[in-house]
Amino acid sequence: MSERSVILLNLGGPDTLKAVKPFLYNLFSDREIIRLGPAFLQRPLACLIAAIRAPKTRRAYSLIGGGSPILRITREQAHCLKRVLQPHGEFDVLVGMKYWHPYIRDALKEAAEKGAEMIIGLSLYPQYSRATTGSTKKDFDEEIRKYRIPIVRFIDSWYSNPLYIQAIKELVLKKLESTGIKDTHLLFSAHSLPVSFLEEGDPYEREIKGTVEAILSALRDAAHELPPHSIGYQSRTGPVRWLGPSTDEEIRRLAGKGVKRVIVVPVSFVSDHIETLYEIDILYRGLAERLGMVLERVDSLNTHPTFINALKEIVLKAI
Repeated sequence: MSERSVILLNLGGPDTLKAVKPFLYNLFSDREIIRLGPAFLQRPLACLIAAIRAPKTRRAYSLIGGGSPILRITREQAHCLKRVLQPHGEFDVLVGMKYWHPYIRDALKEAAEKGAEMIIGLSLYPQYSRATTGSTKKDFDEEIRKYRIPIVRFIDSWYSNPLYIQAIKELVLKKLESTGIKDTHLLFSAHSLPVSFLEEGDPYEREIKGTVEAILSALRDAAHELPPHSIGYQSRTGPVRWLGPSTDEEIRRLAGKGVKRVIVVPVSFVSDHIETLYEIDILYRGLAERLGMVLERVDSLNTHPTFINALKEIVLKAI
């Protein structure tokens, strides 16, 4: 029995090729991400879009091992976090996903059945957006009402946490040590967001820029010289205006300027999944090669010790 439970909250991903279509249906059914006509048409249209997109998405997942590694990695993060929290008392650390198993409701049910008197929901999206953390918190709040938990905390943004910034800095420096900075450009890449969200006051873009500025400040303190840098936004989907420039547009722009090497730094993802393993490592790398450039990627945070200590610090601060 553990009185305190931490639930690591993330997007989730299809663990097999068979799971791709139902995962896409769950994703496109969420009106917090994209509104498909009037509310009563959301689910029928989500079903249609999932059926249309499934074959192409299955091909992408087949190139990265036949499924998403996000659950495995998040469980590894949970295991590591539980270990570093041990000196601070008894904690259970569970995983709850928004769009695939184990769902948020599954993790909350398990925590309640284990007798948790404090539950801490920790969003693994460092930068807040209504489409990600906001939608996740909505599910979390709805489900936790089913249980009488005396103390509930929800951590929804930690984009400038010093240890999180330190972890990315360490990974960037590791990459630069192996490549050098001559003819190199740092391209920070984050998941894009519909412009309409920003117009309604979503803080996501501001927090992404805050993360990048903090990383650059930390890098300047650690290095005498840094390569030029810029920000791109990836993973657009649907016929709406998206936050830009897109990462592929930025790669083309850099090629036109004669840049020879691009190092992509993922800043809105804390683990490897389709956006890093397929979109960056396969699609963007192939695009760069066709344009006469070399594209490399900084390692994802995954279970990097400094990152795990960042999560520990965030949890302890919350309680």
